[in-house]
Amino acid sequence: MQINRNMPIQPIIRDVNASQPVNAAQTAAASSDFRQLMENAISQKKELQFSKHANMRLNSRDIVLDDAQMARLEEGVTRAQSKGIRDSLVLIDNIALVVNIQNKVVVTAINGQEQTITNIDGAVIV
Repeated sequence: MQINRNMPIQPIIRDVNASQPVNAAQTAAASSDFRQLMENAISQKKELQFSKHANMRLNSRDIVLDDAQMARLEEGVTRAQSKGIRDSLVLIDNIALVVNIQNKVVVTAINGQEQTITNIDGAVIV
């Protein structure tokens, strides 16, 4: 089999009029839709969540947080965030919760037992 190396390469020709031009109103609407989607995603992420490990610790240690304690926990997370804390110990009554503030995730929970808590850079008592 012989290959002809002198064959000219043919350019790909595209029809520049194939797509309709986008006007400013369409661009603004798309930008607004994207902004709304981003705001929704961010607001959903702002909810305080419990990791699988934290849920296991809450169950094994018979820790139940009532609505008032949950509100205090959220207040503690907000206070820690305002101070620039990344990983905080939040103390509520006799319950200690380690929270990753940036991701708003409770990492573990301890109740009244003597424990050593590491990997925190701040504490909030609420």
